[in-house]
Amino acid sequence: MNLALNRAHEVPVRRLGAKRELFFLSATHFLNDVMTTGIVPALLPLYKSTFHLSYLQAGLILFVSMITSSISQPLFGVITDKKPKSWFLPIGICLTGFGLTASGFASAYWLLLILIGISGIGSGIFHPEASRGAYMAAGTARGMAQAIFQVGGNFGQSVGVLLLPLFLIATGLRGLGWFSLATVVGLALVLSILPWYKQSLVQNEARKKTIKGRNHLAGLMLLTGVVILRSWTQIGVAGFLPFLYLHQGFSLKHGDLLTFIFLFAGAVGTLIGGRFSDRISRKWLLLVSMAITVPFAWILPHVHGVLSIIVLFLFGFFVLSSFAVTVVYGQMMFPKNIGLVSGLMVGFGIGAGGIGATMIGWLSDQFGVYTIFNFLAFLPLAAAALCLLLPSEKKLLQNQ
Repeated sequence: MNLALNRAHEVPVRRLGAKRELFFLSATHFLNDVMTTGIVPALLPLYKSTFHLSYLQAGLILFVSMITSSISQPLFGVITDKKPKSWFLPIGICLTGFGLTASGFASAYWLLLILIGISGIGSGIFHPEASRGAYMAAGTARGMAQAIFQVGGNFGQSVGVLLLPLFLIATGLRGLGWFSLATVVGLALVLSILPWYKQSLVQNEARKKTIKGRNHLAGLMLLTGVVILRSWTQIGVAGFLPFLYLHQGFSLKHGDLLTFIFLFAGAVGTLIGGRFSDRISRKWLLLVSMAITVPFAWILPHVHGVLSIIVLFLFGFFVLSSFAVTVVYGQMMFPKNIGLVSGLMVGFGIGAGGIGATMIGWLSDQFGVYTIFNFLAFLPLAAAALCLLLPSEKKLLQNQ
């Protein structure tokens, strides 16, 4: 209650600072994530059959993509925190698009891995600077701004799952050549906002010099733990849901459609959660979102038909309703290191989720996919427990 009053006194009206630029960044984020975390996992069957790969070799493609795109984001964040680089935006989206497009014409497996790595590096370069742009465009509505930016990426991931059955099965890998058009569109979007971006960087660097508070390392470590547990839950469901429904006798297309519903619900949750985070405590919103996720995670493998669709939608909605919240919360803990925080909350979280998916796959081999889905319910429960230890926003504001 006191926090809400403090916020009302601090900023009477929450308004976005640069709407056009923010929506352009979100659209570019959509295109970038379609071409990396969205479509690369879905392409594995095509890569496997084209290059006659083993399951291990196919898995290595996904590993290279995640390591280069997700794990590298905090590293690029540290680099750009010291000296922001506006040219990372066009370079990033171009490398992402080039790597994916060229992978459809690769003549050898080793060349395919290099091209996937180039695409991942482009994504790793793009994300920290694009997140900084969303931060500068936020005005006084920081939660809403991050939600608009993040929902572009989340929606891109969900659409990427659908591109295989709708498009690429018919065209084969050569159909990836059409993504050169997406790259051109993304490049045009970021070039159009570059003058605003450079001017905003000057203003933001001047503002950073006035920040006297200390970074809250323990809080950021706890928050990163919450993000990793949330990511394990999200990627565990998205990655293994088709196997669950195959086990129940449904087709792969049925599983892919339900996976899209789960991810689309997450995008909706991201947008609504970000909007509410500008009005209520981010700590408690994060705690409640994790706690509410638990029952839906637990009952998911035990329901069928329309009820399973409802449960899956609510599961996806609540588990990702805190996506933008964690980014803004982390920025409050490390106010001088926007790039690092964005890389940790978005990139490292997704990369850690991929590592968790490998562990979940091993456990599925040992105990069965039904057992794993029951196990997934404990991950958001552990995340909710960690949320109780997070510093309050009031304390963070006083520290600044």
